[in-house]
Amino acid sequence: MEFNVNSTFLYVVAIAVILFVLAQSFFFLIRAYRRGKELGMETAKLKKTIISTVVFTIAPAISILIGIVTLSKFLGIPLPWIRMSVIGAITYELPAATSTANALGISLAETITDPKTYSAIAWVMTLGIMPSIILPPILMKKINKGVFNMKNKDSKWGDLFMTSLFLGMISAFLGMVFADIRSGIAGWIPVFVLLVSAAIMGICGLLIKKFNMKWLETYALAISMVGAMIFAGIITPLLG
Repeated sequence: MEFNVNSTFLYVVAIAVILFVLAQSFFFLIRAYRRGKELGMETAKLKKTIISTVVFTIAPAISILIGIVTLSKFLGIPLPWIRMSVIGAITYELPAATSTANALGISLAETITDPKTYSAIAWVMTLGIMPSIILPPILMKKINKGVFNMKNKDSKWGDLFMTSLFLGMISAFLGMVFADIRSGIAGWIPVFVLLVSAAIMGICGLLIKKFNMKWLETYALAISMVGAMIFAGIITPLLG
């Protein structure tokens, strides 16, 4: 039987995984809502929290959709759908798949037809993420205690430490994003998108400060992300 990255079996597996993720999400949503009521939180405040959370997830959801579309060109839809729905990090999935494909000498512009190649990429993507699944339950308590103690001793150094952790997390992916900056105007697209995102965030900050639009504090990050994605979708065909 000929191998197909979009086979019915893979779609069945993907749908089963997605349904499990949705069920888990609704389970914890209900538990959190009930717990909030037990603690005496007002219904209006709980609903506002739920709505703001839903709005904030729009931008990451768009980036996940873009990640699925990007990976589906050579991995099909089911595997990226599963990966991005569970992991939700294009910053990991794309580099893992790309590095494996490059090591095997495979073009990312063509759909994979070899089951061994498909399996190799899937294994690398799976095994590479395992430390993030195994280590947090083991080390998170000690890390949180260390960060808490640092903030108690010096709040500024504690904030700097957390910022450094965040920058270290994204630095590897930034190298891939800005790798083609010397290849011409198209290589500057990520820089332009970054500047637009910063500009949108700056505008939101001014609206909050000058016009007292406090509600923007909850949605500023999501708005800047969505705005940058829209700009990227417009400028990429023009310059790429």
